[in-house]
Amino acid sequence: MNPVIKLLKSHRSIRKFSDKTIDKELLQELIVAGQSAATSSFLQGVTVIRVSNSDVRAQIAELAGNQTYVQKAAEFLVFCADLKRSSDCCRQYGKEAEKGYTEQFIIATVDTALFAQNVATAAESVGLGICFIGGIRNDPAKVSELLKLPKGVYPVFGFCLGYPAQDPELKPRLPLSVIFKEEAYTDDKDGQAIAEYDQQVTEYYRTRTGGRKEMTWTEQMSDFLAKQSRPHMKEFLKQQGFEMK
Repeated sequence: MNPVIKLLKSHRSIRKFSDKTIDKELLQELIVAGQSAATSSFLQGVTVIRVSNSDVRAQIAELAGNQTYVQKAAEFLVFCADLKRSSDCCRQYGKEAEKGYTEQFIIATVDTALFAQNVATAAESVGLGICFIGGIRNDPAKVSELLKLPKGVYPVFGFCLGYPAQDPELKPRLPLSVIFKEEAYTDDKDGQAIAEYDQQVTEYYRTRTGGRKEMTWTEQMSDFLAKQSRPHMKEFLKQQGFEMK
């Protein structure tokens, strides 16, 4: 198998890290690899903030749901969607930026995700482990305050980075037939495939937790979507200048 494809298919989230530090030059190379990701309209709407201050890391860990690996990983990065930098260009040419459009928000957010995935792949290719931390959106206003984020910038997710101190098994993904369609969206044959996948997921959780957790994927999704999901985000984004016009 092609080594790059093999690497991509072997991704696991790492939540236990060794004490080994990451060379500064390597870290910078990973960020440069992130910059090579596709960027819509050449916006390059991403800013990455390296958080080394232990007190700030501790506060972010708590805000993210007491995820202690935010403190313990060799590096912790916050990936931010950034429209401020490009908006500032307008003033340079005597123009006024048209702000608050949903399309701009989408472009910057997608840019950020693509950038971060490049960093993740580059990191895993040299033996590092990573874990995305969406939990920073539990209180994005406080995270923004800690990181001094101006209007036009918002924290999309955190990113733990370090040398793994665990070797978790692969988490099963949905069957290819469910997520890869020909010509049009059809789901009339998905039911049986998802039922079989539910069994895989149940066994994965049973093995991973020593029998303490048994849950199907469909049950997990029903729990997730049947409750409010960070309802503060719309107002926060508005306050940061992302008005969704």
